[in-house]
Amino acid sequence: MTTAFDIADVPTVSGEELYQPMLWLIENGQGLALLKGLDEDDIRALEEDLWRRFDGTAEARLAVALRIRALLAVFGARRLKDLLLSRGFKVVRAAVTFAAAERLNPRFGFSAQRFVMALETATAPIAPATNIVVFARAA
Repeated sequence: MTTAFDIADVPTVSGEELYQPMLWLIENGQGLALLKGLDEDDIRALEEDLWRRFDGTAEARLAVALRIRALLAVFGARRLKDLLLSRGFKVVRAAVTFAAAERLNPRFGFSAQRFVMALETATAPIAPATNIVVFARAA
């Protein structure tokens, strides 16, 4: 069966659908793929896993394949790698969630700046509550 959709605007997928290939990377000992990147052979092996193991529709499978490639590419940006190193693995989950819903044109990929802004917001440390002490003086 042939899958057809507008390649200039890849359909969105659920975060769970896009997270599945990340779990397969972890199974294969490539859990740091966003940080280190993958060569073309590794990406093709991941796509083969995707075609064999993915339970969704053919359209969703193709959309996940295009989105995971774009996600790996956008993490070539130094600021995203630095964010991953400073905030830890919660950045991976936030990145997958954002990449699943963000508009994607495969020719241009994801915007690194949009990713940085979204991930900084999603993974910002919670500021500790401050105690405000008010001193009242008698007149």
